Amino acid sequence: QVQLVESGGGLVQPGGSLRLSCAASVNIFSIYVLGWYRQAPGKQRELVATFTSGGSTIYADSVKGRFTISRDNAKNTVYLQMNSLKPEDTAVYYCYVHLGGIVSWGQGTQVTVSS
Repeated sequence: QVQLVESGGGLVQPGGSLRLSCAASVNIFSIYVLGWYRQAPGKQRELVATFTSGGSTIYADSVKGRFTISRDNAKNTVYLQMNSLKPEDTAVYYCYVHLGGIVSWGQGTQVTVSS
């Protein structure tokens, strides 16, 4: 199983920015499906952004134009740049990878958007 470690969460004011990082324990060069989910209190985990097996990216409608997913294969790291943050973006953010039929998850990083 792939080990994933997220970082970069924290408290930010509305309109602010954060960049989340997710470091993988394996070479991600050949991993096509990886990305980010989030879970707010009392809500189900939802997709935020992901790379697909076809090489494209998918974003939740609620974050389109504000969030950007990227990857650095040399560092085995996937990023989530979050701009124009809103209080409704408050959640625990989890990265994941889908490799060999197995989905691995990180431990999550808390993002709180509040004034």
